[in-house]
Amino acid sequence: MNKLIFILMIAVGVVSCKNETKSSTNEFQELAITTTSFGVRGNCEMCKKTIENAANGVEGVANADWNVEQKKIEVSFDGSKTNEMAIHKAIAASGYDTDKVLGNEQAYNGLPSCCQYDHNMEMNQ
Repeated sequence: MNKLIFILMIAVGVVSCKNETKSSTNEFQELAITTTSFGVRGNCEMCKKTIENAANGVEGVANADWNVEQKKIEVSFDGSKTNEMAIHKAIAASGYDTDKVLGNEQAYNGLPSCCQYDHNMEMNQ
């Protein structure tokens, strides 16, 4: 009987240590997430889908949400896997101007007509 109690105590201790290690790892991962926002030109819901897909296509991006009215994107990403400039470049490669990088002209010309925005429009409003 004493052996059974001893074995159960060891098993509970191992499981507890394992759970504590897992919890610490999750806390560390949460600390690596950075959230930023910046301006992106665009017009409509189709633009929203393209812009968000471009940002989400960058390895390390956890979430991207572009606001049609404000011409602003909010992006959460793992700073150990990517950086803000990589996200700007990915969005620009899809044809959209950002605060820091002009959109690729060939990609812009391939956008549907409703998505061909005014290059002088205000963003990050």
